[in-house]
Amino acid sequence: MLDIRQIPVLSDNYVYLIREPTSGAVAVVDPAVTDEILAEADKLGWRITHILNTHHHSDHIGGNEAIKAKTGCTIVGPAHDPDRIPGMDIQVKDGDTYVFGAESAHVFFVPGHTRGHIAYWFKDSDALFCGDTMFSIGCGRLFEGTPQQMWTSLSRLRALPPATRIYCAHEYTESNVRFAVSIDPGNATLRAYEAEVKAKRARKEPTVPSTLKLERAANPFLRADDANLQAAMAMTGQDPVAVFAEIRRRKDVF
Repeated sequence: MLDIRQIPVLSDNYVYLIREPTSGAVAVVDPAVTDEILAEADKLGWRITHILNTHHHSDHIGGNEAIKAKTGCTIVGPAHDPDRIPGMDIQVKDGDTYVFGAESAHVFFVPGHTRGHIAYWFKDSDALFCGDTMFSIGCGRLFEGTPQQMWTSLSRLRALPPATRIYCAHEYTESNVRFAVSIDPGNATLRAYEAEVKAKRARKEPTVPSTLKLERAANPFLRADDANLQAAMAMTGQDPVAVFAEIRRRKDVF
């Protein structure tokens, strides 16, 4: 399985260093910065061979060119957004399988947050690197996409195995939980997770990764077609896209 190291940077970003032990290949997922990543790799004795980008925002690509200049690594990113990923060498699209040492990443095109967003699912390691498409108990803002696009994207990720670990790119869980409880107060799984999140953050521990099993039960953005959540929102029987759009609207002004 992949050896995954989570590096907190900036105010609330997570960058991931992942190593495939058979080949020794090492990737940086969404390098927001340079110095901290290079220092962590040096400390581990890992040689960076790849960068995997999910989307073009500066807090995900900020270290691309400097890390590539230092290491000669290969930059992999979305074929749907070739002009906004600095230094990209390999473009991948929906349905592609990118071979990373002895493991493979299944690529999902998941527009909504941006028009070109992708996610990488390493099936054998139960690891999903989903950038800003899905957060623990949340999802990304719709900067360049529509509710229909984001609901479709999240529905595809929701269909992955429940043991999948969700390696999202931000520590937003505490605020996401506060919002989720406001629209789904009767959700017992969410309430239990609320207490867990509060305790972890009080100890300054990360809440990421979560699991898809938890997100399916507690993340309102994955549950727009759930009868209990629809009832709690007084939207019983409505189109899940309309329900999702209303959840996103409420979160945007929460």
